[in-house]
Parts: sequence; structure tokens; C-alpha cells
Amino acid sequence: MTNPIEVRNPRTGKFDYVIIPPPVRLLAQQCNRARRSQTRWYQIGIEARIEALQQWKQAILSQRQQLTEALVNDTGRLSISVLEIDSFLSTIDRWCNLAPELLQETAKNTSIPFIALQQASIPYSLVGVISPWNFPLLLSMIDAIPALLAGCAVVVKPSEIAPRFVAPLLLALNEVPHLRDVLIFIEGAGETGAALIDYVDLICFTGSVATGRKVAEAAAKRFIPAFLELGGKDPAIVLESADLDLATSAILWGAVVNTGQSCLSIERIYVAESIYEDFYHQLIAKAHRLELAYPNVESGQIGPIIAEKQAAIIREHIADAMHKGAIIHCGGKVEELGGGWWCRPTVLTQVNHAMKVMTEETFGPIMPVMSFSNVTEAVNLANDSIYGLSAAVFAGSEEEALTVARQIQAGAISINDAALTAIMYEGEKNAFKFSGLGGSRMGAAALKRFLRKQAFLIKANSAPDPWWFNS
Repeated sequence: MTNPIEVRNPRTGKFDYVIIPPPVRLLAQQCNRARRSQTRWYQIGIEARIEALQQWKQAILSQRQQLTEALVNDTGRLSISVLEIDSFLSTIDRWCNLAPELLQETAKNTSIPFIALQQASIPYSLVGVISPWNFPLLLSMIDAIPALLAGCAVVVKPSEIAPRFVAPLLLALNEVPHLRDVLIFIEGAGETGAALIDYVDLICFTGSVATGRKVAEAAAKRFIPAFLELGGKDPAIVLESADLDLATSAILWGAVVNTGQSCLSIERIYVAESIYEDFYHQLIAKAHRLELAYPNVESGQIGPIIAEKQAAIIREHIADAMHKGAIIHCGGKVEELGGGWWCRPTVLTQVNHAMKVMTEETFGPIMPVMSFSNVTEAVNLANDSIYGLSAAVFAGSEEEALTVARQIQAGAISINDAALTAIMYEGEKNAFKFSGLGGSRMGAAALKRFLRKQAFLIKANSAPDPWWFNS
């Protein structure tokens, strides 16, 4: 018998929800059921799979209020939860529109005149998804939706820190029998996620580098693919020619949206010496305008820190920076309000790479600002990291920004904006360094990575026989 897990409400600090992880035998039964159902799911064809997902979308719309309430209780924030639901629903539509063309089989001639080639794509039978707590709905579905359309069955293990959203999804899922049999949600902590890897044919994981390495090792032992989206320490470079009003507004948004609890948050800022003081003064002034979403969820823009352990990391990074000489201009502490943990937007100067706030993932609304004397120094500072998820460059011209951006070791670089991969999904990208492993979850590759290529090599009846001996 597995022990129940109590779930904490990030706004109140109270443990007001309980999940019960499945015993290993039940987990195996659920995975086997999904695997058996996958054959029929694949055979009904792409149009029927699209119809099933669209039926689920309509059922979710009828559960929208309950889903919103669940996400608010999961994360403590309202406006981002509404955006998360909208993004999830648009993700269904986007993939339903793209999938038919991406799944078309092709036939073509080859370099040998009497041998034709037909290509087919065979889905992995069972895909496992282990998702994080910061965007619990969207990041549980970002891999699941294209995998389902590709013809896979999917088992999702959401974070035990933010699992409440699953209940309204399941109510909607029960209205779609075809989909209900191939989309399974299991609840539990790390042990459940580790056990899941033993029963799937491919695993998608979003989370920390430390856990991602364990997932990769477990997948390697089973000889199955692992697609890992891990941590980030995203840099922003602000060149002398940049529009300061644009740069400060974009970087502030990129650093504090979802209270900085995003792998693509801007976490370190490098600014040309000539504009350094003007930049951070503008940034501070704008940061001061943002308010906590407290005491009411509608009160301001900055939500609570979702995971209690993250509050300790943010506090540690701030203390380490102060001890090593950093100056805090606003924010600068983790507050307990109403039982929840909160951190106001925090701007630091006099920072360097000896500080944790410049080298380790903070995952909070923290903006350390450092000056550079030339572009080479800026690029070297941006690349001085074990991470390489994304970045941003601000300059007076697109050409100047791109010249710098092409030197940055990261998968996606926003030009004259920040964190654009949060809203734009078309661009294929791979994580660099320890920020991830495997195919892109953006662009057409996001669906194609769930397919194995099969080639049929067809010799024409008119071909010489045995032709290879006579060459």
C-alpha cells in the first residue's frame, strides 16, 4: 500500500489536498491497458484522432471554471492560469491543424532506376511524460498532444506539488471514450516517475538537471529515447545601441512573469558600460510598480512562490550575493504572508560570477545586472554557464543583435524581446549543454520525434535478376 501525499496550497501554506500514488502493480496495469488500446488508436487514423481531441477540448471548455480554480489552487496565481488554459486549448487546435500534413506517407524514386522507396512513420506505442509544477497544465500537455496525434498512447505523471488540475481534465476525458483509453494520468512523487520509465517506450521529462540526469540514465539502461527539457540560467545582453525603454520593459517581463518560475526566465543581465546606470535605474523604477497578488489573487501581478523548497533557494541566492558584495535596490527578501511565501521583484548590481545568483538556477523574480566593456566580454559572460536553454539580445538594429546572438550557446535567442519561446512555438530548437537532451519540442520536430521511420524498398518486376551479380 502506498502512502498518501499531502499537497500544499502556495497561497495559504495549508496542506489541503491529497493524492494517492498507485502501487507498482497498478501502475503496470494502467500502462498495459494504454498499450493495448494504442493499436486501435493508431489504426483509426489521423482524422479520427483529431476528432477525439476536439471532443476533449469541447468537454474541457465545459469544465473551464473548475480547471481554472484547480490551477489557482495549484499555483496561487490567476492571470497566468487563465493564459495557461488558453495556451493549452490553442495547442490542441494548432497540432490538429498541422498533424495531417506532417503524417503523410511519401513515395519517391531512388538512385537505382528500378527500385522505388516508400516511407512510413510508426509511432512509439507508449510515451511517458513527467511534468513539473511551474506550468502544471501546459507542460503536462506540451509533449502529450503531439504524441497522441502521432498515434501514441500517453501516460502523464504530473508534479506532486501541483496535481489538482488533473481532476477536471479527467472529468472531461471521461466523455471521450477513444481518448480515455490512451491518455492516462497517474499521481505520485519521484518514485512513481522513476517506476514509470520501466513501462514506457519513450520518456519526456521537464524539470531539474539533477533529476533529468537520473531519467536519462534510467532510459539508457532500457535503451529507450529520452527527451529532456531541463534548467536554464538565461542571459540577456543589452548593447549600447539598444532602446532602453523597450529593453527594460521586456527584460522585466521575462524575469518576473510567473514570479520568475520558468526555465526560460531571464536570470542574468549584461549591459554595456555606457548605458549601465541608466538601464538599472529604469529597471528599478518599473520593478517598483509591480505588486504582489496579495491579499487577493486579483490584487497584483506577482504570485506566490509555488514550491516551498524554492523559497529556500531564492533566499540562499540573495544572501550569498549580499555576502559577496552585491547591492539590492528593490525587493531582496522572501516574505511570509498569509502562510504563503512571496518575493517582490528584486534588482541587484555589483554582481559577478562568483555568486550563485549568476551561475545557479534561481527560479524567482531576481534580476542581477552586470556591466560589460565590449561585445566579446558580453558573449563570454553569457556563455559562462552550464546551461544553454535560451537567451535575449537587445540592439539598435536586427543585424547588430543577430551578430551577437549567433555567438551565444543557447537553443533559442529572442531579438529585442525576451522569453519569446513562451508564446511562439514554430521555431525548432535544441537545448545546449545541461539544459536538455533530444529532439525539439517546438516546430514540426515536436511531433516527428514520436515516430520511427520505416522504409519500404520496392524492386520493379522489370528489373534484371539477379542484377547485383551482373554489375
